[in-house]
Amino acid sequence: MTLVKCLVWDLDNTLWRGTLLEDDAVVFDDAVRDVIVELDSRGVLQAVSSKNDHDLAWAKLVELGVAEYFVAARIGWGPKSAAVREIADELGFAPATIAFVDDQPVERAEVAHHLPAVRCYPAERVLDLAALPEFSPEVVTVDARRRRSMYQAARRRDHERAGFTGPDEDFLRSLDLVMEIVPATADLVSRVEELTRRTSQMNATGVHYSQETLCGVLDQVLVVTMSDRFGSHGAVGVVLLERGPAVWHLKLLATSCRVVSFGAGAVILRWLADQAARAGTHLVADFRRTERNRIMEIAYRFAGFTDDACACRDGLAPAEDVERLHLLPVRQKPPGIMRLTAPDLTAFAIT
Repeated sequence: MTLVKCLVWDLDNTLWRGTLLEDDAVVFDDAVRDVIVELDSRGVLQAVSSKNDHDLAWAKLVELGVAEYFVAARIGWGPKSAAVREIADELGFAPATIAFVDDQPVERAEVAHHLPAVRCYPAERVLDLAALPEFSPEVVTVDARRRRSMYQAARRRDHERAGFTGPDEDFLRSLDLVMEIVPATADLVSRVEELTRRTSQMNATGVHYSQETLCGVLDQVLVVTMSDRFGSHGAVGVVLLERGPAVWHLKLLATSCRVVSFGAGAVILRWLADQAARAGTHLVADFRRTERNRIMEIAYRFAGFTDDACACRDGLAPAEDVERLHLLPVRQKPPGIMRLTAPDLTAFAIT
């Protein structure tokens, strides 16, 4: 079952009881507030689509203390289907991951007609939503619990970027970016599993690792997180690295699409190359072509990985449809646009 990533709320007689333009004293039940807070804690984003006066409706949400929970709002007089589509596009979500709740059957029918993949619910089911399987992920990670704050930070970041007049590199420096690379622990595995499952364009092999599989190779897993002055980006990358005395085998590099513009993948690859150079080993990276990950091959090639033959690959187990790209590492300079905190892999025993 496809989980709901965003629930779009109608307002009048759905989020609250009453019609705002007829009577400002609408009734907002604590039970509805509990649903909003619970879904937010699970990482379900929430938005508003309401036929209403925008300023009055948003002021009422602020007055009720729930405006902060809504990452997008389309409040006006256009079709609800257009509003829901705009919200999905703004968040980058497929319609199948969007849900819509409204008290009016005609509004639900209009959305269902134009967006048949969107799941529509009557207002009478509001208090039941949190109990439905499509709103109930099996695991709620740390990043899921703060997904709303990360989206809101991204919006503020994008707004500032749009108004920045200098070179893009100067803007990136102004963010005070920090990347941290740490060895995985059992409590981080769920975040890593979610990342490999959700990432396709920036996944070098297209493989989605289960939590059980990752726990079995925990000593090979590195987790990448990022933050800046706007807040945390959460877990944005995973590295699966098997280290031997003569060759380090990069079995997987996957990064979140939301940090592509920050050059996160290149920073990780340069750090790995520097570590391998210090250890005096060759570096071999697995790459498996998929319909969507062409950009990862470009990243590897740009970092210096080639198809050149080398005896260091002879001892690696063959893998179907996997290219083994080779790099003879040299020392690398620290990244110029962010601060990197990472372990010294040469100080860890090779197993």
